[in-house]
Amino acid sequence: MTQQQDSSKLSVLDQIVLRKRAELVADRALVKQEDLAKRRTPKRRGFRRALEAKTPAIIAEVKKASPSAGVISEDFDPVETARSYEEAGAACLSVLTDKQFFQGSLDDLVEARTAVSIPVLRKDFTLDRYHLLEASVHGADCALLIVAALSDIELSELMNAAKELDLDVLVEVHNEAELDRALRVSPNLIGVNNRDLKTLQVSLETSLRIAPRIPEGVLAVSESGIRTADDVERLMDAGYSAFLVGESLMRQDDPGAGLAKLLAPKG
Repeated sequence: MTQQQDSSKLSVLDQIVLRKRAELVADRALVKQEDLAKRRTPKRRGFRRALEAKTPAIIAEVKKASPSAGVISEDFDPVETARSYEEAGAACLSVLTDKQFFQGSLDDLVEARTAVSIPVLRKDFTLDRYHLLEASVHGADCALLIVAALSDIELSELMNAAKELDLDVLVEVHNEAELDRALRVSPNLIGVNNRDLKTLQVSLETSLRIAPRIPEGVLAVSESGIRTADDVERLMDAGYSAFLVGESLMRQDDPGAGLAKLLAPKG
């Protein structure tokens, strides 16, 4: 059996994590962790606080491509996209920084954040304190921890490291078992991703099913597959107040106009 055949049996997440660990070795060789830690950190804008201040609160995503969809935005411009989202009423931004699978970069994060005044999530596969330091010095206000990509020990250690760096943390789950693991580290932000990691299919039923299990006091974010105002209303009825919306906006000629339509009151 060839190495290529072996890798083809891995889930998309497994493939991403393997690549990310290899990148981590290379990145550390280019910029040592102790040097990264000495860099100036921009003032935090309060990611969770911004989500609490709006209902519904939209985390609008700046994303060029994805493993499931390929290139989403041919004329990708993180600055113009970020500005259009802020003008349309986004509570926060999510900026993809993964290079290999999403064609993003830390430069996209810096450029998008510089263009707006709202908080920004570094959307990537955080596996190590080094990734949190990168997020911190490049201006992220929040980091993503994906439970499926981390052991319990890693999840706990990264939560503590993020707190030390004054980063908010969005802890992402895909099912009830992952939610149980996530709750052990006492998060105040839980993201429920509606995309099945094995099939890459999306269903809002995932968020609806998990909603009753999210404790009071934990701000719940529904992620992926949110396309219409009716989707938002349905999820709000289930207890969600925040929503991460990406592909359905990035596919439009004007992502900001798409967001404005999503937020437009009925009637």
